[in-house]
Amino acid sequence: MIFFARGIVSDDEILSGILGDSVLKRATENKLYEQFAYLMKDATFKHQLSEDEAASLYSDTILAVIENILNKRFEGKSSLKTYLFQIFSNKCVDFLRKASTNKMSVYKTESIDDLLVAVPDETKSILQKMVSENEVNILRTKIKQIGEKCQQMMMAWSEGLADEKIAFEMGYQSAGVVKTSRLRCLEKLKALYKQI
Repeated sequence: MIFFARGIVSDDEILSGILGDSVLKRATENKLYEQFAYLMKDATFKHQLSEDEAASLYSDTILAVIENILNKRFEGKSSLKTYLFQIFSNKCVDFLRKASTNKMSVYKTESIDDLLVAVPDETKSILQKMVSENEVNILRTKIKQIGEKCQQMMMAWSEGLADEKIAFEMGYQSAGVVKTSRLRCLEKLKALYKQI
């Protein structure tokens, strides 16, 4: 078993840990997240992202790297650090492109509230209530499909619990692991919504 007490873990140790058993895998994922976490700070300067945006993109990057390792798409032609940096950099650039594109398209969309202005008041409130109830019902149905652990985490998060508190209550090693796990749960939920 790999021992993570020392500072930096080699690529081989990370690869074997992620491909290993579930206990070691979780510890290795956590170490991978922490080992290159300084990239988030770099992104706030280089790409002028907020800390939350950088953290979200970094978590997405960690998930992508782990998935690529598990699916054997990481071939080891470059170091894990270089590979992770390139994916993270691409995600930052994509995010900035989408943000600038969305700013341009915001003016072309119409919200449901804008469309409901022409509807009489009684009908408007009934329609708004029906839309809200339908959205809540769909969300409840989809949340039931993502698994018990994800349900518990999403409920705790929706109630405003901090990642540190969720980590303590659910037995995760750190807030970083909670955030990564929550992002996985959200990805599952997004995938289920795409099926609608």
